Amino acid sequence: MKLLAIAVCLAVSAGSALAQSKPVVLITPEESQRAAAPSADLTFRAGISRGPSITVVSPTPDSKGLRSPFHLKLKFQGRGGAQIDAGSLKMTYTRSPAVDLTERVKPYANPEGVDLPEASVPPGDHTIRAEIKDKDGRAGTVTFVIKVAN
Repeated sequence: MKLLAIAVCLAVSAGSALAQSKPVVLITPEESQRAAAPSADLTFRAGISRGPSITVVSPTPDSKGLRSPFHLKLKFQGRGGAQIDAGSLKMTYTRSPAVDLTERVKPYANPEGVDLPEASVPPGDHTIRAEIKDKDGRAGTVTFVIKVAN
């Protein structure tokens, strides 16, 4: 009987350890060593977009001393009642050549946004571009920088 109780305790312990989340490698150290992408000339004037908005909720742009892993959270909002097409999400690490991060974050995406509890990124400044479309095909984009401390 004692052996059965011990086995049950071990099984429960192992199950709860597996249930704990592991950090998702968003950017590898090798990818972070690639050359920075050439900066785009943004001197043109853009019109008002009817595409969805993307807000970076976490980490905040003014985050100081950000450590990895961190909580990555984006919020999507359709305009004029348009619904978000979560399957259209594209995330790119702007390096040369660019790194497609889409498959790494898709399991954490839904029509409300992206909620990745533990994103692992090497130290440094990392520029990421996110794009989402609404069900009418209109796109919204945001480019943001994550600054991870050493």
